[in-house]
Amino acid sequence: MPTPSPLPAINGADTAWMMVACALVLLMTPALGFFYGGLVRSKNALNTMMMSFAALGAVGLAWALFGYSLAFGEGSPLLGGGGHFFLRGVGLEAHGSIPHLLFMAYQGTFAVITAALISGAVVERMRFGPYLAFITLWSLVVYAPVCHWVWGGGWLGSLGALDFAGGTVVHVNAGAAALVAAAVLGPRRDYGRQALLPHNVPFVLLGAALLWFGWFGFNAGSALAANATAALAFTNTMLAPVATLSVWMALDRLRTRKTTAVGAATGIVVGLVAVTPAAGYIGPMSAILLGAVAAFPSYYAILHRSRTRLDDSLDVTAAHGVGGLVGALLTGVLASAVWGGKDGLLAGDPAQLGRQAAAVGAVLLYSGGASFALLKLVGAYAPLRADRRHEGLGLDVPQHGEEAYTSGEGAILVLPEVATPLDSPAVSGLAAEAPLGSGA
Repeated sequence: MPTPSPLPAINGADTAWMMVACALVLLMTPALGFFYGGLVRSKNALNTMMMSFAALGAVGLAWALFGYSLAFGEGSPLLGGGGHFFLRGVGLEAHGSIPHLLFMAYQGTFAVITAALISGAVVERMRFGPYLAFITLWSLVVYAPVCHWVWGGGWLGSLGALDFAGGTVVHVNAGAAALVAAAVLGPRRDYGRQALLPHNVPFVLLGAALLWFGWFGFNAGSALAANATAALAFTNTMLAPVATLSVWMALDRLRTRKTTAVGAATGIVVGLVAVTPAAGYIGPMSAILLGAVAAFPSYYAILHRSRTRLDDSLDVTAAHGVGGLVGALLTGVLASAVWGGKDGLLAGDPAQLGRQAAAVGAVLLYSGGASFALLKLVGAYAPLRADRRHEGLGLDVPQHGEEAYTSGEGAILVLPEVATPLDSPAVSGLAAEAPLGSGA
């Protein structure tokens, strides 16, 4: 009678690293709130930050109850089953070399930030309740199935598509949803008629810095162990954004003779996005090359978008959608078995680029179509867009009853569903019948 193989053992070092990585990725969602919050006008700063913070609750809960099972439960090539609904069968048993419960929590931080990314396309005009309903449904109907396709034993993983930490699952997925959401909601009232400038650039820089810090857990943690692959992904997460930042600043300098802080922060994020699918499959010099190349498509996509009527307010599609797409395709070019993955085009397997393209195309089509359907579904029950007066006033007070920046003690002007000091910038702008957005 053959000797039964030993049960997998939980490794203390791997578990300790993955707990740190989980905390790092969780930090990325508040960091996104600061990044996005600094980019909008002051009258919408609190609402924009809350769109990220609230995702921690709504999407995090949906993940624990249903999403994890749909993504990683046993099922078909298209969708996981319900065996882990309400975390049934998810305990302290080993999942690889870490506790199963920790694996679930780590993957949940990915679901949360992916849904929160979409908010950048709809800031300053989408009502908060419908937004929460949409991202909660989206995390179950779109994110969980795509995650299953790639990481949960689904058809894209079986096809051989490479996505180390979320180029397609996270960034192409969110970018497609953001594009559709921006189109469905339409542009802000003053879009194209008034400069919609960031109100707090230091917040943008702080958010970018914290995102970079958290991204080490995002990419290196995707090795699911404290091993050489994690070290490779960690190093590549440092090097690719360094290259993207350098190229982005050079492009800014050549085009305007100035180097903007918002541009630098955006370049960092694009570099992080682009290296995500490749982080554990390419060498450090390839990471530098990937980061440098990725700057160009996103930079010019942002310039082009600003000349259109598509109000993807914070350029989620250009930074995350285009950045993730470029990174996924370049993974098929630069991947090498020397670094522990599969060979890509340059290492002798041109078919890998085809697999990457198939994965990107499938996620774009599914995410775009399903996101459109979900927005229409939510919109059938409640208006997606804030009314004209609230949009002019800013969404902080109408949606939350608070302001990001108080303007001192003063009388309170009570409007329907609105209470705000008479001397607040937003009310002053309305009272003087100034152009919309003068409160920013």
